[in-house]
Amino acid sequence: MSTFELKNLNDCLEKHLPPDELKEVKRILYGAEEDQTLELPTSAKDIAEQNGFDIKGYRFTAREEQTRKCRIVRVGAIQNSIVIPTTAPIEKQREAIWNKVKTMIKAAAEAGCNIICTQEAWTMPFAFCTREKFPWCEFAEEAENGPTTKMLADLAKAYNMVIIHSILERDIEHGETIWNTAVVISNSGRYLGKHRKNHIPRVGDFNESTYYMEGNTGHPVFETEFGKLAVNICYGRHHPQNWMMFGLNGAEIVFNPSATIGRLSEPLWGIEARNAAIANSYFTVPINRVGTEQFPNEYTSGDGNKAHTEFGPFYGSSYVAAPDGSRTPSLSRDKDGLLVVELDLNLCRQVKDFWGFRMTQRVPLYAESLKKASEHDFKPQIIKDT
Repeated sequence: MSTFELKNLNDCLEKHLPPDELKEVKRILYGAEEDQTLELPTSAKDIAEQNGFDIKGYRFTAREEQTRKCRIVRVGAIQNSIVIPTTAPIEKQREAIWNKVKTMIKAAAEAGCNIICTQEAWTMPFAFCTREKFPWCEFAEEAENGPTTKMLADLAKAYNMVIIHSILERDIEHGETIWNTAVVISNSGRYLGKHRKNHIPRVGDFNESTYYMEGNTGHPVFETEFGKLAVNICYGRHHPQNWMMFGLNGAEIVFNPSATIGRLSEPLWGIEARNAAIANSYFTVPINRVGTEQFPNEYTSGDGNKAHTEFGPFYGSSYVAAPDGSRTPSLSRDKDGLLVVELDLNLCRQVKDFWGFRMTQRVPLYAESLKKASEHDFKPQIIKDT
């Protein structure tokens, strides 16, 4: 597990600020006038305490309407470290992570979660940094019939919970190619569908095109008993158009399972998903893993530094943002955690009505401009002072 001097920003504020100042700072920082804390059942908190992970609960409310009932949903976000060394047999590594996360899913069920989402590539270490094919490709599995989906399908049915999980996918029907894929399992335990990562990073250690390329599944939205859900996988959060398309397809909650490290993306982390929630009038759930991972062979990062075997630290800090611009505090930067957030999906339409962003979006204007920009003979629309 990685170590940070500052474990959690919210805890730091509560420790050092007097109550009156704390309330005003939280209002400015999180965009919420009232206390967002959601009291969680003792049974859920006991599981967390006994198994050494944090559990936090928050809520978003919406205006009471005359023609629609409240649409209350509880979502859960899981951030976790790996369990045993990366030199252990593949199946043992995966089973150890399964056992840890199954316990966290049980706590989510005790907390009343209707939907749960894991971090990116949750069943394995984030070995893509090494650019080694073996043994890491052995973690790949089928999306619909793979062992992880089968295991989670049983939990989804038992807990009446939609489960979104992110895996390294092996596409058996297309030459056994590999993809970075999120799988959606309905609360009936049925495989509902999948989405493949649209944007692949080529930034330092994150040169993932060694393993998989840009996805071919578009921007699917999954209509479930608990709302219309989408998954914007990791690096896709840097692309506003990616977020926009999920909104155009009707998403009410967009999950962002990620794996990203400190000193690289942390300045962007609290901004991008929150901005997407505002711009697209839906809830966003960015989730990031924690810990530092040790690999058996040295590798270089193309940054001029010496070869190394450690990757990380991942900085966690999972949170939820609402369409009105408010957000929850984050989970820890270095500890396993379960974030439980109760939200009213009616807020999505209420914000659309108030701000009118969808009405003023002018999609045809940008469609025309983007078409021009994609042509080989495109010339930027610049007016020069001559």
